[in-house]
Amino acid sequence: MAPRVSERRTILAMRRIAVLLVPAAAALALAGCSQDNTASNSASPKQSSSTQPSPTQPSPTQASPTQTSSTPAAAGSASCTYTPTGDAARKVKLPPRTPAPARSEKITTNQGVITVTLNDKATPCTANSFTSLAKQGFYDNTRCHRLTTQGIFVLQCGDPTGTGSGGPGYAFADELTGGETYPAGTLAMANAGPNTNGSQFFLVYANTSLPPSYTVFGKMDKAGLRVVAGIAKAGTTNGSGDGAPKKTVLIKSVH
Repeated sequence: MAPRVSERRTILAMRRIAVLLVPAAAALALAGCSQDNTASNSASPKQSSSTQPSPTQPSPTQASPTQTSSTPAAAGSASCTYTPTGDAARKVKLPPRTPAPARSEKITTNQGVITVTLNDKATPCTANSFTSLAKQGFYDNTRCHRLTTQGIFVLQCGDPTGTGSGGPGYAFADELTGGETYPAGTLAMANAGPNTNGSQFFLVYANTSLPPSYTVFGKMDKAGLRVVAGIAKAGTTNGSGDGAPKKTVLIKSVH
């Protein structure tokens, strides 16, 4: 997820989550996602690549990276493909094709520090992208734009525009096994469909049921989980189960 970490109108009634990523005012994604209305009470996080998303707008289409993740390789041996999309919210260089070993990252926010451990063995290209964006300051001074408190329980961040429609100007492939689960503490990518990962990610603060469609590339520490749970406890600005967090969450830095 969960916020597939892009706004269209908040979709609270959905039955089966299909894609994570989109802000509360649009068809949501863990940074824009499409969905299948067959079984859940809340729209899953999704990422949208449109600057002016509308409730009826279909999921964005982007050139799909050539690398797939059915057999993820360890960092140092993988070769990652990052495909330019030409719509960067902030200008950054593409991550290196050969990922370096990942490390823990501290997401410092105005609400507290969230330390995440990246899984570069199972998801080397995703961890590599996150680390590259962090080093380039892409996440600095950005707001977490979406909080869900019904059906799914995630805080979605990673869009410098704060709308759920922004990204790094490139896309890359999913790194999925098909057995992904999203317990409390999960760090996962939001997306707008298969192989549309960018910069938006979501933090799961309570056990959440989502399809195995969102790359899980790390986990929060216990202190960070408490920070996110505290943010969620305050609810959303619109009083619904899906919207901007009532407690403003500003990412100061990731390093």
